[in-house]
Amino acid sequence: MRLRGIGVHPVKSTAIRPLSSALVTPSGLAGDRRWMVVDADGVLVSARELHGLFRIVADTAETDEAVDVALRLSAPGMPALEVAAPDSDLIEVTLHGNVLLGRPANEETGRWIGKVTGRDDLRLVWCDDPTRRTFDRPWARPGDSAPYTDSAPISLASLDSLRRLNDWIAEGALARGEEPPAPLPVERFRPNLVVEGAEAFAEDGWTRVRVGEVWFRKVKDIDRCVMTTIAPEDLSTGKEPIRTLARYRQWDHKTWFAIHLVPEGSGAIAVGDAVDVL
Repeated sequence: MRLRGIGVHPVKSTAIRPLSSALVTPSGLAGDRRWMVVDADGVLVSARELHGLFRIVADTAETDEAVDVALRLSAPGMPALEVAAPDSDLIEVTLHGNVLLGRPANEETGRWIGKVTGRDDLRLVWCDDPTRRTFDRPWARPGDSAPYTDSAPISLASLDSLRRLNDWIAEGALARGEEPPAPLPVERFRPNLVVEGAEAFAEDGWTRVRVGEVWFRKVKDIDRCVMTTIAPEDLSTGKEPIRTLARYRQWDHKTWFAIHLVPEGSGAIAVGDAVDVL
């Protein structure tokens, strides 16, 4: 089994930034989801409700060596915006019901995001210290931490499982008398790590994963939301993959694809690295 892809998301819900290599830290991949967009009340605004966030490309030094500021934002038809690391006071922000802390960027950044998305009540906040956010979850251990991820620090998806899912989607379309759609790309699931070379859905039974020389602890499967039904290319929405996951991968009243991991150490990983599991 090999690592076939690495992806980070410097601003939560913005475009995926593919990498050939990355630094693993105890809080996740360096540069991943250190920023997020919130409304006037400090509540997360994601691409679930504001699809236009997918049009924003966020880069940091981890994704582009030419970036010499904390963050660079770009979008079609907009001048790029350089954002310095905020030194503003910490404020409370809410991420899926969890109250966290962040430092707001300047008002210019909020106005720029508003022009791209059509909303004028948005702010960008920065997680200056990912270790501040810990977890009160059955899977968590002392010291587990992450910035603005939905749950555990790292997500992993299998191309072998995706092929099986796409086969199911095609079979369902034919059974309904429809033309089978183009296969869904793995980017629909926004994983940090993409692997290949195992049986489909073998990851259900994994407990630990090693990528290169870095070990990870599997903490949970990932329940999928409507964000997976949005096509980043044109922001259109459909019924897949949720419709098919609900048929083949539904339990506990949720649909499941991919897994969450917690790093057990730090180190560099690269596309092509060997992947071992327990």
